[in-house]
Formats: sequence, C-alpha cells, structure tokens
Amino acid sequence: MELKGFLLCLNVCYLTALSTSPQKSEYLHKRIGLGYFRVVAGLNTLSSPGKYAQVRSIRGVKMHDGYNIITSDNDVTLLLLSSPFKFTNYIQPICLPGDVIHEAMLNLSHCFISGWGSTYYKGGKGQTEVELIDRRTCNRVTWYNGIITEKMICAGLESGAADSCQGDSGGPLQCYSENQDRFYLVGVTSFGDECGLPHKPGVYARVSIFSKQNLLHHKSQISLLNTHARTHTLTHT
Repeated sequence: MELKGFLLCLNVCYLTALSTSPQKSEYLHKRIGLGYFRVVAGLNTLSSPGKYAQVRSIRGVKMHDGYNIITSDNDVTLLLLSSPFKFTNYIQPICLPGDVIHEAMLNLSHCFISGWGSTYYKGGKGQTEVELIDRRTCNRVTWYNGIITEKMICAGLESGAADSCQGDSGGPLQCYSENQDRFYLVGVTSFGDECGLPHKPGVYARVSIFSKQNLLHHKSQISLLNTHARTHTLTHT
C-alpha cells in the first residue's frame, strides 16, 4: 500500500497522510502492520514510478499526542523510514519556516498545492497555484464560522476555483520566499468542506507551529503527517 501525499523534510522522515479517517489510520498501522506500506519518492506518474523513483518502508509512526478529532488541531504525525532516501535531482527536501515570526518575515508569495487526489469536482491537475487566506477572513460566518485555529492556515481562491480534494491529504502547501529566493513548506493538507466551493478553501496544518525549532521539547512533531482525511482534490480554473 503506497502513501499518496507526502513531503520530505529530512532523508529519514516524511510528511504525509494515510488518506483515511483517524480511527482507520490507527487501525491500519496497528492491525495490518507497517510492512504493508511503502513510501515512494521521485516519481511523476503514479502508475509508472520510473528509474528515478526510490522506495522505502516505514519503521515507525508517531501520531501527535495533542491531535483533536473534533477540531482537527495538531493534525500531524511523524513517519520514520526504514532507511534514508538518497537526494538527487528528482528527490530533494523542502525548507521549513523556523517559527511563526520567521514565517511572517519570509515575504511569501506564489503558493502551490499538489497531490494525487480526486479531480472529479473541477478536473484539476496534480498541482495548482493558490492564495493564502488570512484566518479572520476564513473564520467569517459564511466561510468556516470560527473553527479555524492558529494551528491552521487556509489557502485557495475565494471563488473555489483552486483547491485540494479527496486523496490529497498530507500533500504540500508550499510558497516562494521573495527574501530567501526559495520555496518553504507552509502547510500540510488537512481538511475542507467538499472541494472547490466558494468561501470554502482548503485548510492546512500550519507548519510554522510545528517547526523543528519548536520540536526540541516535542520530538514527535519533527515531521508531519495529516491523520484526518481531506474530503477534497486539486482543482483549477
């Protein structure tokens, strides 16, 4: 069984999602066993990995102790790989914001989401550009009505024309930093209200809250995996 959405932050740990409910995620790795899962990196076509792909098994899973099934706060989990990936032109780690203050200083723009999820709603491709939406706007009554916490970040378009969907859980929300001239991982796909609806953008676990500088006292957060299935896919105009 392959994990569909992931991000490589170190060569031995992954940000990803099992694309199942929290209860089933726990069931899968405890009852079925980690031996049934594989992490594949370096591929562009899901059905045909190609010669640049690398495959690793998983030796450990650590769900965030503070995950809240009701609010989806702390929707992250650590995956440890059986052996490190070898970095190549096709497999590279992504930078993480040090903390919330660092995130604000990065001058982020040109944000993109990607994943292998459903394209049913608007025929989306594997990646699309989105805009970051401030929490105050996302918490409006006609949007998410106050459920978006400081540990979440909204991204999409007000019209709903760009969004993530079913099967995209654990995929990246990455933004370009004008100051640093590189991309940073800003969010990890968490949940949403269906796919591609106006005023219902995708909601992502906010990486700056769980960055490695804050993980010195919380080692279980050093890499992130969404445990709550996103109920939608990538869509585009």
